[in-house]
Amino acid sequence: MSQSNDEIDFDVVIIGGGIVGLSFANELAASDFSVAVVERNTLKAVTDETDCRVSAINRFALKRFDQTGVLASSLMQRACAFEKMFVWDQGGAGQIQFDSAELGVSELGVIIENNVLQQMLLDKVKTAENITYLCPEEIAKINYSSADEVALVRASVELSSGKKIRSTLLVGADGVNSKVREAASIQRAKQSYKQQGLVCNVTTSESHQNTAWQCFMPSGPLAFLPLYNGQSSIVWSLDEDEAQRIMALDDDAFKIALAEAGEFKLGEILDLSQRFLFPLSHGHANEYVKPGLALIGDAAHNIHPLAGQGANLGIADAFALAEVICTARKAGRQWSALHTLMKYQRQRKGANRVMELSMSGFKELFGQKNVFLSEIRNAGLSLVDHIPALKYRIIQHALGE
Repeated sequence: MSQSNDEIDFDVVIIGGGIVGLSFANELAASDFSVAVVERNTLKAVTDETDCRVSAINRFALKRFDQTGVLASSLMQRACAFEKMFVWDQGGAGQIQFDSAELGVSELGVIIENNVLQQMLLDKVKTAENITYLCPEEIAKINYSSADEVALVRASVELSSGKKIRSTLLVGADGVNSKVREAASIQRAKQSYKQQGLVCNVTTSESHQNTAWQCFMPSGPLAFLPLYNGQSSIVWSLDEDEAQRIMALDDDAFKIALAEAGEFKLGEILDLSQRFLFPLSHGHANEYVKPGLALIGDAAHNIHPLAGQGANLGIADAFALAEVICTARKAGRQWSALHTLMKYQRQRKGANRVMELSMSGFKELFGQKNVFLSEIRNAGLSLVDHIPALKYRIIQHALGE
């Protein structure tokens, strides 16, 4: 890091200090890169109240977080390991169950509140002498030019506080409405599902059994994800009009509607938190990289939440980009050049695109009310459940292994 009267230079500037941005920063901790993380929102404090926004973190991400010391935090007690996943079709008898014991592993992954994982990552990042955390800071302007391939500094960022920072590599981890993507004039194809995701935390009369439960309905999937305190986090995908109707129900009516939708797999709904809605869409940036610039996480792609893979894809982006630039730097190569960054794009874009299309395909398949398709769906689920090798391949992919 170098500093003039007007601007501070960093090797890497990360716009966005959410889970994905901090995962990338954590990979660069204790490296010889000078790093700045710019985040506009002060992190929501971890309290006794359980947050409604959670993520299912797979074994691939957990292994790396363990290696870098993130999981050593006392906040890890807020993570709930899930050992099984039970998926069924509300429109028939089709079902499939994945069990960690069948794979010879202790768990399939963990369910953790987003703000808890973010705090764990932030605590680790803040101990790194080579990382500067700038929060709360709004982006006033991003100046970026890809015209000169050999230029060392291609981006400067003006912050609302008046600070100006420059980067050799600018990384957009700033979500679906990425200002970094916009500054680089990278186009993004976006499609709305015309659905809303309803989230809240519930207390049920039956134990969640450290199992992730997912029901496919014509309106969309309903997931009950196990939490550390015995509650479950629900993510219910609903058509926009139906979402508004369900949100308008009083608590007692909502408890009944939710229990019925989940076919009482966890019994009655005894208590629930405040409910929230968020729009569901999917999209993909045409490019992930330009000279001295890279997009990771939702800035590059976002998918339907039905398989809980969104966070894992973004974390995998962070790991891949960090490996590419660290390897190039150690070898004395141009680590921020386009030809280097293209290695990251080749690693991640295809895999992310396949997952996006798969989730959209699942959504369409289970959204069809055609009787013939319903029979095929149910037969398919039951068939896969009885073919261990195929089940193993599917769950290995979901685990990131």
